[in-house]
Amino acid sequence: MSMFGANEFVNPAFFWLFLLLPVAIGWYVWQGKNQQASLQISNISGFKKSSSWLAKLKPALFALKLLSLSCLIVAMARPRSVDVTSKVKTTKGIDIVMSIDISGSMLARDFRPNRLEALKRVASQFIKERPSDRIGLVIFAGEAFTKTPVTSDKEIVLTALNNLEFDDRMQQGTAIGMGLSTAVNRVKDSKALSKVIILLTDGVNNAGFIDPRIAADMAAEFNIKTYTIGIGSNGTAPSPVAIDANGNFVYQNVPVEIDEVLLKEIATKTSGKYFRATDNQKLEEIYDEINKLEKTEIEEFKYYNYDEKYRKWVWLGGLLLLLELSFRWTIFKSFV
Repeated sequence: MSMFGANEFVNPAFFWLFLLLPVAIGWYVWQGKNQQASLQISNISGFKKSSSWLAKLKPALFALKLLSLSCLIVAMARPRSVDVTSKVKTTKGIDIVMSIDISGSMLARDFRPNRLEALKRVASQFIKERPSDRIGLVIFAGEAFTKTPVTSDKEIVLTALNNLEFDDRMQQGTAIGMGLSTAVNRVKDSKALSKVIILLTDGVNNAGFIDPRIAADMAAEFNIKTYTIGIGSNGTAPSPVAIDANGNFVYQNVPVEIDEVLLKEIATKTSGKYFRATDNQKLEEIYDEINKLEKTEIEEFKYYNYDEKYRKWVWLGGLLLLLELSFRWTIFKSFV
């Protein structure tokens, strides 16, 4: 690292002393002229012309003094490099469980390319923006189960989320109560100061053996805030209604039915909020808003390690001054 590579100067006001250098140079030139004696003679033909190399090098002594002074000024400004290390401590961790409907209707194409794929993309970004929180994943259709428990390993959750797809082996239907209660069980015993469930569905509760309102009461009892999202456009949407002989889905326009009354009631009971996503952009905006509503408090500690650089400038200034004195009392002794 060069001497001029310091990150900061503790006493930069000393740089004003550099204004003395032009004054010193002016004084040196003026003094040199005044010290030259003059003699008027009629003819100089009898004098032999000669030039002393010591006379030519005399200004070098003054230059050494200026360089020595410059080094001392830089030293007084106290250059130093700063190495800053940070330690982040999460003072308010949040445990989040995402409960996602993966019933067949989530393949509807009113979102690009369909509801499930649009959700996976937006939810993945949401997870990446929560580095200090633990996140779990619950999926439901006619039944519900835990895809990943609450964990701080985001790669596990992201992999599980990206691998989500419609599974015809699951019992068909939409068990909102089961999806919510399973999520509650995953986070109710958490020691986190804040516990959150994000429940997303595109239908009405028509399966499962747990009433969604009872599940909401459970969430409220354990102080688990629940954000509910109804996903689906208004009116009708091209949805899968059958599978042809080649194993491909057959799509028809089907009325979009979301039990918004139920979802609003769940959110209200748990001090959460209900959102309606009617297209890809609205879905992104909803997750952005939840991200802003649920802020994790982080305390950052910074440690500063200073490497003082002024000593090398003092040594250099002293060396130049010593060099000037040695020249003055040796080579230039009979001349200066």
